[in-house]
Amino acid sequence: MFVLVTGNKEKVREFNVVLKGSSITFEVLNAEKPEIQSEDICEIAKTAAKVCAERLRKVAVVEDSALVIEAIGGFPGPYTRYIYERIGNSGLVKLMQDKKNRRCWYKSAIGYCEPKKEPVCFLGEEEGRIANRERGKSGWGQDRIFIPKGKSRTYAETRKPGSINEFRKRAIEKLKDYLILANK
Repeated sequence: MFVLVTGNKEKVREFNVVLKGSSITFEVLNAEKPEIQSEDICEIAKTAAKVCAERLRKVAVVEDSALVIEAIGGFPGPYTRYIYERIGNSGLVKLMQDKKNRRCWYKSAIGYCEPKKEPVCFLGEEEGRIANRERGKSGWGQDRIFIPKGKSRTYAETRKPGSINEFRKRAIEKLKDYLILANK
């Protein structure tokens, strides 16, 4: 049992999808969590999980994500939400308008911490490219501009009800494997 600290209903749904059928249970707490300024998404997630575990005196899990765009120096990196709220996907597409290299990575870092212990990070990544314009209606965040490697359509164009982005699924599956092994 752990506490997932998030106010994002989509993240809760994605955790439920991946953990369904396992013996792993969690509760959700919509609370403020610290977010250190760092380029290292795992350090951000681990620090937040540690602070939450100590405050709550319970096992805490925090998820943070990043969009790393190669042609613009890794921007926006872990600041995706901040940038999305300021300039939106259209602003990111505009920053990329003259760039031939559209390669990017979506990353999900899950920080896990038990009280009075050191935190652990589970990282899920997926390579892709930035679309020339926003496409699709499904999903959230940068789903309308992220095209997974080997695909021709954005996440938002291919999203089906109950589906989950691959990068976050990979991170949650790593957490799941860790918890299953820890309970053997």
